[in-house]
Order: sequence, then C-alpha cells, then structure tokens
Amino acid sequence: MRTDTGTARGSGTVWRALRAELDRARERGIDQPAVVDVGGGSGVWAVPLAVEGCRVTVVEPSPNALATLRRRAEEAGVAGAITVVADDTDALAARVPAGSADLVLAHGLLEVVDDPAAVVAAMAGIVAAGGAVSLLATNRHAAVLHRALAGRVREAHELLTSSDGVLADDGETLLRRFDADGLRGLIAGAGLRVELIQGDGVVSDVLGEVESEQYSADDLADFEAAAGAMPPLRDLASRLHLLARH
Repeated sequence: MRTDTGTARGSGTVWRALRAELDRARERGIDQPAVVDVGGGSGVWAVPLAVEGCRVTVVEPSPNALATLRRRAEEAGVAGAITVVADDTDALAARVPAGSADLVLAHGLLEVVDDPAAVVAAMAGIVAAGGAVSLLATNRHAAVLHRALAGRVREAHELLTSSDGVLADDGETLLRRFDADGLRGLIAGAGLRVELIQGDGVVSDVLGEVESEQYSADDLADFEAAAGAMPPLRDLASRLHLLARH
C-alpha cells in the first residue's frame, strides 16, 4: 500500500518531461490525454495534471488520501476531470481497461508495494499505443551519500551493501530503494523500453530554499535539468525518473 508524501518536491525536471508527453499526445489528436495515476495518494500529481487538461484516473486505496484528493480537486476546479478507483494496485488490470491510458504514473509507489515487477507489468498493460509509463522512485545512492556526509557512516555502509537499499532495524517505511539499473530491469521485464532516465533533486532537496542571493528559481531549475541528464550527477539525485513505452 502506498504511503503518500503529500508533496511533489523538487519535481521541475519531472514536470517538464510530463508536459512534453502531453504535447506528444495532443500531436496525435488527443485533446484530453487520459492519465492513470497508480497509487496517486492525495493528488499531488493528479490535480495539476487535471489542471493541464487531462482526464485523470487515480487508483488509491487510502480513504484519508482520497479525502484530501477530493478537497484539492474541488479547490482547483477540476473535480469533474478526476475519477477515483478506490482499490489497491493489485486490482489495476481489472479496474482500468487495457490500452486506455496515454500516460501512466507510479510516483513514489514502487518503494512500498509488495511486488514492483507486477505493478510495472500491469502499467504496461493499460498504456495505449504511443503512450508512456512514468516511474519516479527514491534513489539508493543519494540515501547512501546523504548519510555518509552527515557522519552516519555505518548506516551509509549498510544502505550501500543492502540488497534492497534499506536499513534492517531503523523503522523505515520504505521496503526498498532503487538505482538506475534496478529500474531499467523492471522496465525491461514488463516488455517496455526506456526512453528517458533523469535525476530529480540533484541539489534542490539539499538547498531547501528555492531562491537565494546567489541564484534565482530559474537558475536552480536550469541547473537541475542539466545535471539530472548527466549520469554522474543523475545517479546521485534524490529520486530517479524514467519514461518508457512499448
């Protein structure tokens, strides 16, 4: 079951990629792209996508998260554009028609589900021809580096050598963290091909403030976009973002 973070932190690079995907759909003659947000939580992605003119289906089992989603959608004036499927990810194939989605999201989900491969396979089944699957997942290498720089070297070493990238006795809510190769393996196993892989939150999560006397918000966004595309820096970002298609 998904644990919603309630925020889409440091997601400027992700939004650029998603908007480009919506433009692709509209170039195919689709005025209102159909989006499925799997484990969509309280709507931090679904509501802005509906504002962008999409028809969004949110698959989410948590009543509390769905209550927040509905409130956000009402406040944004897009409640009519969002359909809720109050069910777990296991029911995705049964509740969403095959080949019906122009864009399918799993953002912050694969870290907490029992079977990530099954979720990605189900997503591959519902994406339309020409559409895309978007994965956003916590990066294990960033977690290792942040702990090491904070002086928590033993924890960093455990994360580095752990098969799932989590600490055994730390009360973590995550079941796993990913690296780029792990996400690529999930994509390949579902019969998809990776079109884009980028880092999200190379430095923005660490800096905290959006602006300072030294740089503007645009400066930071431009740096994040450039750094997130370069493998050495991409692989140290807080999150990894992949777009894939058939």
